[in-house]
Amino acid sequence: MKKLLVILTLALISCSMLFASGASESSSKSDNGKPTITYTFRDDGRGSDQILWKWIEEGYNSWDKKDQVNLDMAPITASEGDYFTKIALQLSDPATSPDLVCEDTFQLPNDVSAGYLTNLDSYVSSYADWTDGKYYASMQKAVTGADGSVYGIPYCTDTRGLWYNRAILTEAGVIKQGEDWAPTSWDDILDACAKIQANTTDVIPFWCNSGVATGEATSMQTYEMLLYGTGERLLTDDGKWIIDSDSMRASLKFLQDIYNNGYGPSLDLVLNGQASNTSARKYFPEDKLGITLDGIWITGNWKSTGPSPVADYATKFGLAAMPTSKGQTPGTVTLAGGWAFSIPENSDAKELTFEFIQHLMDPEASYLSSIIEQGNICTRTDVGPIEEYAKQPFFEQATEFLKTADFRPQNDKYSTVSTAIQYMVESVVTGTSIDNAISQYGKDVIRTVGKENVVTL
Repeated sequence: MKKLLVILTLALISCSMLFASGASESSSKSDNGKPTITYTFRDDGRGSDQILWKWIEEGYNSWDKKDQVNLDMAPITASEGDYFTKIALQLSDPATSPDLVCEDTFQLPNDVSAGYLTNLDSYVSSYADWTDGKYYASMQKAVTGADGSVYGIPYCTDTRGLWYNRAILTEAGVIKQGEDWAPTSWDDILDACAKIQANTTDVIPFWCNSGVATGEATSMQTYEMLLYGTGERLLTDDGKWIIDSDSMRASLKFLQDIYNNGYGPSLDLVLNGQASNTSARKYFPEDKLGITLDGIWITGNWKSTGPSPVADYATKFGLAAMPTSKGQTPGTVTLAGGWAFSIPENSDAKELTFEFIQHLMDPEASYLSSIIEQGNICTRTDVGPIEEYAKQPFFEQATEFLKTADFRPQNDKYSTVSTAIQYMVESVVTGTSIDNAISQYGKDVIRTVGKENVVTL
């Protein structure tokens, strides 16, 4: 973008990159002389019908600076994985960089490390909502880089837990009619699986993402939910990657027990990229699955507008917090993810863009209606109690999980290490010994981060 004179060859290269990414170049000032905010996000193929698109346009139309500023919508139509690659190309070049970009908090550390994002410390210091408790502290942590600085304003998040079919657990003798299930340890989960297996017919007791094909969902939603439940993390406090420990082995042993005892789905069902949809849209709503480890967004499948409507899902299903391994403090565990608004370092409309972000995040503007339509958890503490938001089934409970939520490492090596986690998990559930799986994981991590940056506990 912006006020650059380039030779023809470089111009052609820039154009090539733009067409490849699906975005258009913009300038800080348009023909009408007004400054322009260029907004880039992932288009899932629905164009202007997409929630993010509508939210930004509605927010812009209600902004008191609308008549002074142009808005340029520059979506990238791509899969999530391709979006990360294409946005990195745009952010790296002043000629293609937007002013406002949607960042997955999982990828944010990579873009911070590359120098693509603006340090927002000086902006948030005078943003009253940020400093007076109107954002969850856990979400502020999610957009804080390894250097302790803020690089985004989080707009949505999620939490994970154990979804269960009340009728199946009642039939199996895990709970009594009308009771809620509240496991206090991993043994309680395994005991429930054993009862489902013994006392029901044609029901899979337990489902969790377990393969490379389901990518980050296997790393975060399964393995890290287990590992964090032992009290351990992927890195030590001094930044060393843990490549072997009793807690790692305990986490893999839980998965080994699930599959060795026949509590999990068949491998052909779970080791493919559609495994999450298969569990959420077929087996669970069709009463063929007792318990599934998944996130709050799963409810979108069961709404009347979803792909697998379940009229009574609010009463038919239940949500239990994932317990720690042995019930140790804090008793439950969840990991949270989410997306944030960030300002690229190459933006030349930073002040205006941050003002626009503040307006977009105002519940009295368009934030409340947008977050409800998104089907995600809000990141602001003052939205949770609003009846319109809280009345959505399971949302109050899932939001409560945020109080003890944890996050993936804010480390630019994480995305590569995550792939090694996926291979380790898949190898264990397909029969590889825990010793061999951990040994290979260690080699993979050392290759990524260097031998001097790993440790065995």
